[in-house]
Amino acid sequence: MRKLPRREFLHLTAGAVAVAALPRSAAALDYPTRPVHIVAGYPAGAGPDIIARLIAQALSESMGQQFIVDNRPGASSNIGTEIVAHAAPDGYTLLTTVSTNAVNATFYTNLNFDFGRDLVPVAGIGRTPFVFAANPGFPPKTVPEFIAYAKANPGKVNFATQGVGSGPHVSAELFKMLTGVDLVHVPYKTNYTTDLIGGQIQLAVAPMAQVIEFIRDGRLRAIAVTTATRSDALPDVPAIGEFVPGYEAAGWYGITAPAGTPADIVAKLAAAIVAAGGNATFKSRLVALGVESTPMTTAQFSKFVTDEIAKWAKVVKFASIKAD
Repeated sequence: MRKLPRREFLHLTAGAVAVAALPRSAAALDYPTRPVHIVAGYPAGAGPDIIARLIAQALSESMGQQFIVDNRPGASSNIGTEIVAHAAPDGYTLLTTVSTNAVNATFYTNLNFDFGRDLVPVAGIGRTPFVFAANPGFPPKTVPEFIAYAKANPGKVNFATQGVGSGPHVSAELFKMLTGVDLVHVPYKTNYTTDLIGGQIQLAVAPMAQVIEFIRDGRLRAIAVTTATRSDALPDVPAIGEFVPGYEAAGWYGITAPAGTPADIVAKLAAAIVAAGGNATFKSRLVALGVESTPMTTAQFSKFVTDEIAKWAKVVKFASIKAD
């Protein structure tokens, strides 16, 4: 066997390394070459599922490959999140990420993944307010009146949400933290709207889509929305931040991928998601759901997610919220 001169050996070695590197680069340039799965940690028909299907359709049309929504509900979206966190970092398994994921990062202490470490933000899609919705017989009609009433009746005002640790729940806890009021949380595992309309519950902190029609027909009264500014869907309803400096809370949607996903694949996905967010038809579909299109680039969404994790960690700690 002929012994190769050192110079020839190094030349061949360098060539082999370059050839080995080509497939990944080419794959990133051609991505996607097969169907992409977008995992939604909620059942079909839930808000995150609906948003996932809208963005899947938009990406299928713009990227020339099928994007399929894969519902993996359970454990407050942690089942679906864990699946994506442990998936191959190749861009073919993505997660519909929502505000609850940022809360869960602190709320649950025994997860088999680290949301902030094991997933990489790709792009933001939109946000939706929660609404402080009251039974019409509830005396306060404005945020200042509500704060005064709650302080005059500590521990006597109850509010419903869809569960402990949910986005609406921590939004209410943030309100309590910033105003010093004492409200009693009543978590529901089923729909609480009937009890709210019937007066068994005085107040609810609810996703807008869940209560907007009842507000419009007068069966419920909106005291305020939780976003920093008013919602186009309920323009006459004030934002809590107009009266409580620093208050802002919202449900939000975005896409994340397993950590280690090639940067050029992330960039290609992000560009397509941001472009969809600027499309008039896509935006109108979101608005119909009470969701505002707020496309964010990878850098913007990364900072946003980091800030949300830190923000809700403080609230979870302050309120001593524990997982059931």
